[in-house]
Amino acid sequence: MIQDIGPKRLINHYDPERRPAPDDRIFWFSHGSVMTQASAEKQIDYPRFRDVDPDGRYIYLFSIDGTGYFLAPDGIRFQSVSPVRDLAADLSDPDDGQGFILADVRRLRRDGFGPQSEIFAAYTALQLANWYRDNRFCGTCGHRTKLGKTERSLICPSCGRTIYPRVIPAVIVGVRDGNRLLETKYVRSRGVPFYALVAGFTEIGETLEQTVEREVMEEVGLRVKNITYYKSQPWGIVDDILAGFYCDVDGDSAITLDRSELREAVWMERDEVVTQPDNFSLTNEMMEVFKAGKDPQ
Repeated sequence: MIQDIGPKRLINHYDPERRPAPDDRIFWFSHGSVMTQASAEKQIDYPRFRDVDPDGRYIYLFSIDGTGYFLAPDGIRFQSVSPVRDLAADLSDPDDGQGFILADVRRLRRDGFGPQSEIFAAYTALQLANWYRDNRFCGTCGHRTKLGKTERSLICPSCGRTIYPRVIPAVIVGVRDGNRLLETKYVRSRGVPFYALVAGFTEIGETLEQTVEREVMEEVGLRVKNITYYKSQPWGIVDDILAGFYCDVDGDSAITLDRSELREAVWMERDEVVTQPDNFSLTNEMMEVFKAGKDPQ
């Protein structure tokens, strides 16, 4: 999965006093796109601190194998590179190595760019960048917030409110009927050709298991039993922590499709299960595990 970057490791220990070293990486985002270099070999490389204006407040996000990753301040200036080219809509023409491009973070994953550790870094950094951007002012009293001193938080100096990064629980559900697995395609992913599994966000007052039951009933009209936890995954591009579950149909296996959510839902025999083109998602791993007959019972 996308977070499986071993032997490398992402360290998210909060250190507000850490300052960038010359080779530390700098993130700058604009509307879901990240500034990066992209080679013809589909390798990406983010700006280093030595490439940018040293002035301004750079926020330390995390490190990977000792290299720090920082969020750039607004109005960042580049010193020794050519002007930024916006290739957010077309990554088929990678940069020539002389300058940076703005690349849609989702497209980097979808189009097979790497290394995997840098894609995971972008997903995680985007989650934090959005959180910092959306909480510059206190939602209670309207005052400008300040960085927490001891933990990753934003503090309102006026009313004392403490704001933590938002992590949204959601479930991925492998619904089984004997040797068949339910695969779906979502309306919102019309341009994506591959299959997924039933999924949805946990609502107020629900357990994760109740979310599984509700989402399966809402999307495909099926009752389920034997709900079994499999594995979790951070999915920073939409602030999620995904919890994967397998379950079995309880009774009738006839699908009633919620066409506002799904455009397709089909039962597939174990040896016919169609997986996704990369190994980044929990969804794909769960489909592969079922196909290999290794799913927990």
